[in-house]
Amino acid sequence: MIQPLVKASRPRLWVCSNCLLRRTPSPLLRQQRRRFTGFTAQAPKTLTGSTPVTHENGGAKHDDSLLRSIFDSPETWKQFSGDKHGRNVGLFRNAYLTSPHGFLDFAQVSLGKARALVDKVLNAQSLDEYRAVVRHLDRLSDILCRVLDMADFVRVTHPDQAIQKTASVAWDMMYEYMNQLNTMTGLYDQLVKAMDNPHVSSTWSEEERMVAEVLKLDFAKSAVHLPKDARDKFVQLSSAISQTGTNFIQHMEPKTPYSTVEKSRMMGMDPVEVKRMTSMGKVYVQTLSPQASIALRTVRDDHARYQLFMASRTASRRTVHLLEQLMLLRGESAKLSGFESYGHLVLHDRMMASTPESVRQFLQALAENTRPQAQQEVADLTAAKRALKGEDVTLEPWDKDFYAESIRQAIKSRQKREDLSSYFSLGTVMQGLSRIFTRLYGIRFVPREPMPGETWHPDVRRLDVVSDVEGHVAVLYCDLFYRPLKSPNPAHFTLRCSRELSPTELAETAHTQAENPDVLIPSFESAEFAANDGMAYSRSQDGTIKQLPTIALVCDFPQQSYNRPALLSFFQLETLFHEMGHAIHSILARTSFQNVSGTRCATDLAELPSTLMEYFAADPSVLALFARHYETDNPLPYEWVDNKIREARRFEALDTENQIVLAMLDQELHSSKASQGHIDSTEVFHSLQRQYSTAPPDPQGTAWQGFFGHLVGYGSTYYSYLFDRVLAQRVWNVVFSGGQGGAALQRENGERLKENLLKWGGSKDPWKCLAGALKDERLEGGGEKAMKLVGSWGGQRRAKSDRAV
Repeated sequence: MIQPLVKASRPRLWVCSNCLLRRTPSPLLRQQRRRFTGFTAQAPKTLTGSTPVTHENGGAKHDDSLLRSIFDSPETWKQFSGDKHGRNVGLFRNAYLTSPHGFLDFAQVSLGKARALVDKVLNAQSLDEYRAVVRHLDRLSDILCRVLDMADFVRVTHPDQAIQKTASVAWDMMYEYMNQLNTMTGLYDQLVKAMDNPHVSSTWSEEERMVAEVLKLDFAKSAVHLPKDARDKFVQLSSAISQTGTNFIQHMEPKTPYSTVEKSRMMGMDPVEVKRMTSMGKVYVQTLSPQASIALRTVRDDHARYQLFMASRTASRRTVHLLEQLMLLRGESAKLSGFESYGHLVLHDRMMASTPESVRQFLQALAENTRPQAQQEVADLTAAKRALKGEDVTLEPWDKDFYAESIRQAIKSRQKREDLSSYFSLGTVMQGLSRIFTRLYGIRFVPREPMPGETWHPDVRRLDVVSDVEGHVAVLYCDLFYRPLKSPNPAHFTLRCSRELSPTELAETAHTQAENPDVLIPSFESAEFAANDGMAYSRSQDGTIKQLPTIALVCDFPQQSYNRPALLSFFQLETLFHEMGHAIHSILARTSFQNVSGTRCATDLAELPSTLMEYFAADPSVLALFARHYETDNPLPYEWVDNKIREARRFEALDTENQIVLAMLDQELHSSKASQGHIDSTEVFHSLQRQYSTAPPDPQGTAWQGFFGHLVGYGSTYYSYLFDRVLAQRVWNVVFSGGQGGAALQRENGERLKENLLKWGGSKDPWKCLAGALKDERLEGGGEKAMKLVGSWGGQRRAKSDRAV
């Protein structure tokens, strides 16, 4: 019932599927691809010292030079952030979090509020009390998630180990209580009674009814509707699933840890790397190391590549057994809950696909659309091999990476060296993002001086997100620079979701101290601040008060220096645009209920806004807004970007086919086969490769599926990556006209996307949102036909110069 932005199956903060695909937590995954306001926006300070060249803002009414400078100039940031003297306002301006122990106080007070709400729901009898059940349950979820989401972020990001430790204790306290609530039959019974009573449900808003359905589904996933014996069995299975999934990830290993190769066979690879791995005339290559991947792309000897390929594509028997055991346990759990398969269980819950058959329809249509281009790419690889080896050779599985790399290198050799990063200083990119959002949605980023204790590191910048119409609408913390021991994984974190605060909540704040005699409650300026723990809120013209989305973006970009700003590669630029796509979703979807705010939408829709932003990152009119040389102020030659895209996407169809195979594998392993007591994952994987891959399939004896770690966190939903990639391309082409004629920056197009899709979060049927944005009635009902239609659109992106006129 209560769903924080964390996954129970893996003890780490929730990140989107594409973010996870971009991450490289271990070599095993490298082969898979890759969210008050008592204050107004602060006026810029007058600063001295050296600052970068200021770009003109195209006649816009807001000066955004400071935004660029605080990211590009250490001196400017030092002056702007000021000396941190005065009262500690608490981490994120949460008044409880002024010390490590504050997390425990925050958790204790939150548990008291949660228990009081549980009593209200369980004791509801009158119509008015039942009408408030959904609002109470949504608030209950918010109370727990206020602690869970923030604590989980802090325990993996904050550099202070004492704060990490107490955040972990607070997280454990809340998570244990959350699990108790999820199997509390009384809460479920009261929710069902409220939903089944027309005198109650008829008074709810559309958003409230959607929240009720979401809560009911969440309860059902916890088997709360089952008899006690079955519930106990479900709990046992859930524990076994969690432990087996953890074991699978932690003990994932290849059958052969090292490949031993004759040194003479390693020609083509960097000799320095080869020497480092050499002992007694033999080269020892760790199977799942970056060096093994490099060798597969560069070593000329066929036999050496064959050795490395076979080792890197074969998981140990123990690893494969753990994977298959996990699938069988999930199948048993789904069957106990009344579902045909684990796939049916998962897709039944807030997914656009709804059923496994719908997913298959999408993937099969996408495969058919992709195949012609994939065939051409295989023909190009084969031709490259024959040019080197002779006409009587065929392409082998261990040839693909080598000849793809040789073709890419040939493309590079025909182009002069292009230093794109000099045009992408971090401050310039942040300035550009603000300009894009101003043009599309009427919102901008305004730097705000962090208060004492507000941020977790001096490098963290606070930006207020300000609307031309609504004023302050969100808080964005940017932790974008590299530092030792910081996670290298780029991610978007929603620390607090949007939710409407009721007058009752404001009144209750007067009694918080009396209800918590063992905790010293912070002093607040007003009931509004007290109801939101001191964090950001807004008040609309009609008096409605909402807690504002509070978001953190974390990246590991290079540090700036006093004579040069942090410069981003084009891939890093895409990464920042992608993560900001999640942020803009959280910012625009400021719903009244926490369970459907921001990115709490259909799981297979959550990647659309972020993937769409990658198209903006490659659009010439968008880049013209900000991409200028950090020293000369010269504009970026767009043909350099076009060349970069052409090189990166040279074999995109084959990459897409590989992702289709993995998505099909995910569906097959979570099908009803897993409920029958046995599943041969190796045979399933090889069969799918033969059916859907144009490239040569893996040889017998391999078992790559044992390295498919995403099966743990994204069981039966891996297709979402491809699904949202296709949708993003469709939205780009239809809503933004593929960027033609400056359409990427036209306000009417941004409003069209916001009003039809982005602002709803999860409070409206996603198929209706998509149909409205695309003006395509065929999508409104969803189902298998709609999924097949989406698949037929394909997902192959092309460089500008490749497009037909």
